[in-house]
Amino acid sequence: MTLTGAELAAIRKHAEAEYPAECCGVVLVREDREAERRLLPCRNIQDALHAQDPERFPRTARTAYYMAHEDLLELSRAEMRGSRVEVIYHSHVDAGAYFSETDRRNALVDGQPAYPQATYVVVAVHGGEAAEARAFRWEAGSQRFEEIPLEID
Repeated sequence: MTLTGAELAAIRKHAEAEYPAECCGVVLVREDREAERRLLPCRNIQDALHAQDPERFPRTARTAYYMAHEDLLELSRAEMRGSRVEVIYHSHVDAGAYFSETDRRNALVDGQPAYPQATYVVVAVHGGEAAEARAFRWEAGSQRFEEIPLEID
């Protein structure tokens, strides 16, 4: 399973609410004595970064996302409590649900994925309505992100 039906519905709703900006977020999973899945919608601060420093951040939230520092801090705290990042999602505005070169670059640190076990889900939003969603995962053998079936439970 990649996502529950409720998680995919929440991601689609988040993507539509943020239109014409990209949305972003994660699904955290904890599998110790109290199994837990938690969707953490994050705030996209790309427009604020672009306004502060357009040379360093030339793209707006229409074509890029940058998770708010507070959300990244919450994510880090959840990991320290035993959760792991199961899914990282974002939307593409008036474009397809593909894993772009920018997506690939941002997912890598020194050529290796920051979250090698995570599935990346991209949701296309056209005219404010969520359309297709596709999933991608790092394949160590090919050293690439490959499309995988988006499995909904």
